[in-house]
Amino acid sequence: MFDSERLLRGEAVMPHMLRERAAAHPDRVALREKEHGVWKGATWGQYYERSRLAALGLMSLGLARGDRIIIASEDVPAWFYADMGAQMLGVQVVGIYPTNPWPELQYIARHCQARVAITGDQEQTDKVLDAMANGEGLPHLEQIFCVDMKGLRRYEPGRPHSFEHLLELGRELAARDPQAAVRLDAQIEDLTPDDVAILVYTSGTTGPPKGAMLSHRNMVYGAYAYAHARDMLDKPFESVCYLPLCHVAERSYSTVLHLITGGTVNFAESIDTVASNIREIAPTFFLGVPRIWEKLQQHFEFRMKDSGRLQRALYRAGMRRGRALSDRRAARGDAGSAADRAEFFAWYWLLFRNMQRHMGLDRTHTRMCGGASVSPETLRFFDIIGLPVGQGYGLTEAGGLAFVQRAGRPHVAGSCGPELPGTEWKLGDDHEVLVRSPGVFRGYLFDDKGSADVLLDGGWLASGDIVEVHERAGLREITVVDRKKAIIITSGGKNIAPSEIENALKDSPYVREAIVVGEGRKFLGGLIQIDFDTVGRWAAERNLQYTTYKSLSLLPEVIDLVQGVVDEVNGRFARVENVRRFVILEKELDHDDGELTATQKVRRGLINKKFARELEQIYGSAA
Repeated sequence: MFDSERLLRGEAVMPHMLRERAAAHPDRVALREKEHGVWKGATWGQYYERSRLAALGLMSLGLARGDRIIIASEDVPAWFYADMGAQMLGVQVVGIYPTNPWPELQYIARHCQARVAITGDQEQTDKVLDAMANGEGLPHLEQIFCVDMKGLRRYEPGRPHSFEHLLELGRELAARDPQAAVRLDAQIEDLTPDDVAILVYTSGTTGPPKGAMLSHRNMVYGAYAYAHARDMLDKPFESVCYLPLCHVAERSYSTVLHLITGGTVNFAESIDTVASNIREIAPTFFLGVPRIWEKLQQHFEFRMKDSGRLQRALYRAGMRRGRALSDRRAARGDAGSAADRAEFFAWYWLLFRNMQRHMGLDRTHTRMCGGASVSPETLRFFDIIGLPVGQGYGLTEAGGLAFVQRAGRPHVAGSCGPELPGTEWKLGDDHEVLVRSPGVFRGYLFDDKGSADVLLDGGWLASGDIVEVHERAGLREITVVDRKKAIIITSGGKNIAPSEIENALKDSPYVREAIVVGEGRKFLGGLIQIDFDTVGRWAAERNLQYTTYKSLSLLPEVIDLVQGVVDEVNGRFARVENVRRFVILEKELDHDDGELTATQKVRRGLINKKFARELEQIYGSAA
């Protein structure tokens, strides 16, 4: 339907693609959500028409090319309508994480000078109203439109209007001024691939977030190059949309890849129902962050512990033999010998097929892990049962993705695969990976210095990530070591990448989060957050009494349990990389408390301030 060579160069505009999809398949289901227990769909024709109404509604408010709106909402179809409708006008869309507290929302909305806010519900509306009423307010914001008006009856009239009211404004404009639709068509036609379509604010682990300006070219290239590399273009596309749409990954795959493939996007009811929704939908494509893959694995393993003796024996035998088969596939770089394939086929019918169905992933042809590094043991689990999960590497500023593993090709364990077609890369002096592609962004909004720091001469993007390079089967691929800013230099001058040690600690089901510290110190220390569910189950099996996360974390038996995990991990690393002392955090890390970003990354810049007491326990009063 679309010219593949042009898409690989990013020479397309998202509203143009939507228009073509709607014209070619107006009655095919594009979006589906669950209402009162029943899955209901919207067709491509309806998707396009509702987006046009949103565009006309914004036009009636005076918004024009170069203006910006924010969307603060959970994933719902209205997100898509508002997003695509704004883009039809050349209005740039800024997503806000639903978990962001109002001060973070205020910072982003003020910084981007948003004129309109689209909110999902009362909670998100309250954040916008709080941001307007406190501090410096939101001087550029003119209107709020809310998707779900439940609980807002007693609010000041027009604060907010409903999202349906925005669509009604579009209908009224079209009825009042027949030329409005003509002007809209002209504005859609006038869009170019290099127009800024969306802004994605970085997580801000070491400072305030920056607004990365991404063009249509950036987004279309990244999604198409991924689909091309993973051989997805001729396969059915049915996905579950559940990660925040303000994140570049979900936007790339649920919005842009959806336009490219013409499939169906299903909206999960909530993050808590993702597992059950996956089983209902049985998607063909699934993107999961590490925590989702880990939870799927842990849930099944816990389920097996509660099963009968015969089932447990079959499971242990199948996983043991499956691991051996997985090892041989990795060594050969293919599907294995005829004998190995026959044995896997037998185990598939005995065990693995039911495991895949239980997870709702038995129809998936492509599985992706993104957002952060994932435990190798988690990846091994899914490979054993016949659901290999692809890894990649990318960053917002590169359009979301730059490297990805290819299906059926050998890879070094833990690697991110080779570069996407159309991407070039090289190493800086300190092994920082530099990339150049149609996905490289347009710079940071209102931040020329920040843009100049990462956009180098020749169109190269400085990623800020230190990598190792491997070559296997004629392919060069990378493994990310750590962020440049995260590298720890001990008092002895040793450079240590903390993420490798942290990930090894998080391999344990008992460890939810691990922060390795030691900058300028004689040895490394660790701040450990236990996994409340897993450790709670472990404690209950031993009749240990606790009531809260804090009381559980203080149990001597739990401290011994974590010490065993630390000792085991230390055995895998050189002595200088060993965690000599650790503290179990007495509370779970939280976004609202400023300890995590909206993408659940630790704010390392705040470690010394937020964890001063714990650091003193590790290093003494000198901390």
